[in-house]
Amino acid sequence: MLELGADYLHMDVMDGHFVPNLTMGAPVIKSLRPHTDAFLDCHLMVSNPEQWIDDFAKAGADMFTFHLEAVEDAAKTVEKVHKAGMKAGIAIKPKTSVESFLPYADLVDMVLVMTVEPGFGGQSFMYDCIDKVRVIRQKYPNLDIQVDGGLALDTIEVAAEAGANVIVAGTSIFKAEDPKFVIQKFKEVVNSHN
Repeated sequence: MLELGADYLHMDVMDGHFVPNLTMGAPVIKSLRPHTDAFLDCHLMVSNPEQWIDDFAKAGADMFTFHLEAVEDAAKTVEKVHKAGMKAGIAIKPKTSVESFLPYADLVDMVLVMTVEPGFGGQSFMYDCIDKVRVIRQKYPNLDIQVDGGLALDTIEVAAEAGANVIVAGTSIFKAEDPKFVIQKFKEVVNSHN
């Protein structure tokens, strides 16, 4: 992916509890780290993400993004992530209000607005989530806003126009005849709005 133009690697970590699927954990990140100097953006779709902060830091993760819905004290979790030497992100599910995130906006390095229900690839983009991106961009013009879920050539424009400047795409790239073209097009659209 990096050779095709991706700026970083987004790693979905699922525990089978917070979301039904089960995927990789810190050992995979640790195994990958010696083979790349790429920015490793780890999206933890897990219950109790605090218990994994040290493991991911030691494994070489650069960004630790946890779900607001999975913690009792988001500010404390962000502080722990930063103390462990990683950038901190907070993710919000489609049904989570943008207002619930706003108290933490000044603490994080990035917010991840889910535009599908977390846990499964290949879902359709949920256009109603884009208003969250607009609200955050208006209030926090310098915050990185990541959008994840259903991003494709026909949805990238609305996400970028709303203020998303970090794009996560899986299906639209991995199933493309020309993944390099898709990555380049995403970058062009995002850059035209930022």
